[in-house]
Amino acid sequence: MTQPLHVAVIGSGPSGFYAADALLAAAEPKARVDLLERLPTPWGLVRSGVAPDHPKIKSVGGTFEQIAARGGLRWFGNVELGVDVTREQLLEAYDAVVYAVGTQTDRRLDVPGEELPGSVAATDVVGWYNGHPHFTGVHVPLRADRAVVVGNGNVALDVARMLVTDVADLCSTDTADHALAALADSAVREVVVLGRRGPAQATFTTLELRELGDLRDVDVVVRPAGVLDVPDAGLTPVVRRNLAALRTLAARRPSTEPRARRLVFSSWRSPVEIVGDGRVERVVVAVNKPADADGRVVARPTGDTEELATGLVVRAVGYQGVPVHGLPFDALAGRIPHEQGRVIGGDREYVVGWIKRGPTGVIGTNKKDARETVGRLLADLGQRGPLDPSPDRPARLEAWLRSRQPRLVTDLGWRAIDGHERAVGAEQGRPRVKLVRTDDLLAAASDVPAAPSDPTS
Repeated sequence: MTQPLHVAVIGSGPSGFYAADALLAAAEPKARVDLLERLPTPWGLVRSGVAPDHPKIKSVGGTFEQIAARGGLRWFGNVELGVDVTREQLLEAYDAVVYAVGTQTDRRLDVPGEELPGSVAATDVVGWYNGHPHFTGVHVPLRADRAVVVGNGNVALDVARMLVTDVADLCSTDTADHALAALADSAVREVVVLGRRGPAQATFTTLELRELGDLRDVDVVVRPAGVLDVPDAGLTPVVRRNLAALRTLAARRPSTEPRARRLVFSSWRSPVEIVGDGRVERVVVAVNKPADADGRVVARPTGDTEELATGLVVRAVGYQGVPVHGLPFDALAGRIPHEQGRVIGGDREYVVGWIKRGPTGVIGTNKKDARETVGRLLADLGQRGPLDPSPDRPARLEAWLRSRQPRLVTDLGWRAIDGHERAVGAEQGRPRVKLVRTDDLLAAASDVPAAPSDPTS
């Protein structure tokens, strides 16, 4: 009997799981998959990127659990590419490597003052309130009464919504405890969402906009006046629905609650400078106007500016991929160049997800994306056969990974973490209470050896 191919998938977010699913579903050649994850937990942005008040979206984790239960798939956490294992070592150990590493950093505004304390990337804020271990120490200053979020997409809207939502309504979610404490003490009463262009060019989803109507004691303001008076002719159905949702929100009667908060959509506005003495104190904003560029609506500065006093600026203008050592990288697009998922110039190396196509689409988009990449991989390798046909190869691969990372977390360890978080959450009426420090996550993983004690302590 021919032994299966062994494929390493680097990253266990949606694109990684869907790639694994496509590999396991193939009739020929048969494949086994090892999902390698740098964190002690799987699911990527489903765990650490989806807003805590969106449990329906997070429920896709159940799909990933079903994929993980299939024969031929193993998950290994707390193993980092470039630290615990190298690209070259993976290519020696596996028949193919699929990079599902996502886009791990933020795009810059490239304006003066961007580095001031109080200017924070949305990637950091999202990781902070979701309990990502790498972002628990992020400082989100909430002492000013106004915050400014720069961006016109769902991430900007998520951050803005989290900042204006009554913390009592977040206490039934899996928002990280440190974020709940900070938000409970927040002085922010107004969040301004700056959009370089208008509502008709924004990339919000209609559901995200409609959900704003469910927020308690939050007034939604759309500026400037008349910005929603866009003729429906020529607009896509999605844009028409978005404009209708914004009109409904803007027409609501203001709250009479004295502690009501405001969410302000400020269109045709771009930050040109962040100003402050040692920290963010205000933002200088350029006033734009619409212009035509080959049939596309673009923003042109009018020469006028406005100033907004604030202590917090959140930059939500997009995610950016980072290079993988040894692979080609398109710095402008923030992606690894490929042909139908096969890395250009790579040897048995493939890409899926955002590092392949950029930060676009929804979770389900990764299914089709993964099928394309896996189809190319199997076509390339179908006639080669495995590098190592030995039947004990899976055991030797795991032993090798443990030799590189003694505190390796297997699916058994993740289930222990998951069980602990859900049990604590059940006591508090929450879906889970996340462990947010790597050491605590590893301690909860039942199959992870304890860190060696320091004989000098």
